[in-house]
Amino acid sequence: MIYIDADACPVKAEVERVGTRHGLKMFVVSNGGIRPSANPLVETVVVPDGPDIADIWIADRATKGDVVITGDIPLAARCIANGALVLKHNGEPLTQANIGNVLATRDLMADMRAADPFRQGGGKPFSKADRARFLDALERMVRAAARP
Repeated sequence: MIYIDADACPVKAEVERVGTRHGLKMFVVSNGGIRPSANPLVETVVVPDGPDIADIWIADRATKGDVVITGDIPLAARCIANGALVLKHNGEPLTQANIGNVLATRDLMADMRAADPFRQGGGKPFSKADRARFLDALERMVRAAARP
């Protein structure tokens, strides 16, 4: 199965395309505002408003052999601990080997942002190259998840 942390996910259509090609059940989880897909393999899950409710829903279900698409690092850590494979929207896999460093960097950056309230700007726009990189990484991850 594929679980998509759908709030602010720029690659829902790409996940659906790959998941459909492999015949995988997909869960698009959000607290609303997502247009449901007509694809019978896609189930739209709307959770109540509240902090991390969608994350909790995914983390409670994702397990070995599943793929989770998220940019949420704490959610990724929980899913990795459950044995799931995790992929960020930019195509970067999060694994047992790198999740500790990614969590530490996230915390450091949060501290730096808190220390400089005038810091402006965000990341670069999501490009066609980012989508292509994500598609390639997702295809490899789905095949890896299917191996016994």
